[in-house]
Amino acid sequence: MFEPVIAPSGTLLGLLQRGRGDGTLHALTAPRDEALAALDHCVLSDPRHDWQVENRSLYYARLYLDLHGGLGEIERHLFDPDDLLDTDECRTGLALSVLGHLASYGRRDALELLRRYAALGGNWAWALDELALRDDDAGLRALAEPVLARFPLDAETDLVAAVRDAFEPRPWRLWAEDPRPHVGARVRAAQESGSFDRWQRQMRPSGPRPEWSVQAVFDWAQAGFERGAALYVPAARCLTAVAGPADRAEILRAARDGSDGARCTALRYLTDTHDPDVLDLVEAAVASPSRVVVDAAVDCFERMRSVAAVERARRWAPRPDVLGAAAGRMLACRGGTQDQELVLTALREAVRGDGPDAPTLWPLVDGAGRLGIACAAPVLRHIYRETASSHGRGRAARALAATDPSFAAGFAVECLWDCEESTREIAARHAETGDARVVDQLRRLAADPAEEAEVQTAVRSRIGPDATAL
Repeated sequence: MFEPVIAPSGTLLGLLQRGRGDGTLHALTAPRDEALAALDHCVLSDPRHDWQVENRSLYYARLYLDLHGGLGEIERHLFDPDDLLDTDECRTGLALSVLGHLASYGRRDALELLRRYAALGGNWAWALDELALRDDDAGLRALAEPVLARFPLDAETDLVAAVRDAFEPRPWRLWAEDPRPHVGARVRAAQESGSFDRWQRQMRPSGPRPEWSVQAVFDWAQAGFERGAALYVPAARCLTAVAGPADRAEILRAARDGSDGARCTALRYLTDTHDPDVLDLVEAAVASPSRVVVDAAVDCFERMRSVAAVERARRWAPRPDVLGAAAGRMLACRGGTQDQELVLTALREAVRGDGPDAPTLWPLVDGAGRLGIACAAPVLRHIYRETASSHGRGRAARALAATDPSFAAGFAVECLWDCEESTREIAARHAETGDARVVDQLRRLAADPAEEAEVQTAVRSRIGPDATAL
């Protein structure tokens, strides 16, 4: 999948791509055709860098409702000839999720479009999952034959995999009850075969066993590296079953001079067992010419929770390398008020060097809020405005709530329309209610059945059971 092209943050398209609350507010005041064109662009060209941690579907669905938008562009996108050629589910996943939310709001056209795509489309499994949550039994039963027709009788292994890996099992359970042999009996056989496959995998585990030697575990980890699989984390867990006190010297040698697989495994094991020499070994590993060793060493350091690790982080934070950056992140997570200046410096350097979208910023942003660094507010506001990551923006909002006195009357207001439920929850707790838009949106969130329970709890804490607080 290509990286999405994100428009500038000051444009309507850029706001909608980021999922900002201001995107909705601007769209509702912009010319309707312009707003719908920008909305369609976002839904058909997923703007998220990581769809697993960023939400957009409910945000876009609500805007379709508010704009009374049609689904013609989504329909053309779903049934484009590319749908049968481009098998990447990211091409249609966001559009199908938006349709799912619209169906839950009672949009019959969205429900019918989902049904038709589940019967004919390439990403049918995603559409079926959406329908499993929203359609009635009769609608799902009508899809049994079109879906099963996708699997030739001489390729039952594909059907077994589809049944076994289904995210929402409800349709398959309904189809298993179908009295027709070519439907019910076939699905039941696939269910039984999938269960047997799981049992076989559990009975034939691969990898190290407790009777292996320490060197055998190191060799297994190195073999993984040579074929492109980073196995040092499971290998380190295996060492806990294999290694004894007499093996410490061998593990220390591997952590200093071993192959990449052995060195990473040894560092991880020594970190998890709180070995007193591990901090010196991490510092030495960062000077390695191997990038995998450097990354593993930094990861091991950031896993540490000891007082000694925090003290070492204070020494390392001024370093202009990856270990100095990791030290700043550790102080952000586990430092005290005496570390505010070091964390603020690390935050500024990370924004300057990596930009507002770097995931390495997230612990620093959290740390600025945790430590109450008021001087960080201008940097946090910059991150909030410019980042394309709605997950990162939510962290910035949480930090601003703790550091910026203007947050309640500023960004908190637009956050009530944000795409992330956690950000809406922050806004519900902090937004000043002097603005009539805030009152109306709080009431809408409280009454919306699609809203998350945490958000509604936060809203009710502001408005009370009889809404007299507003």
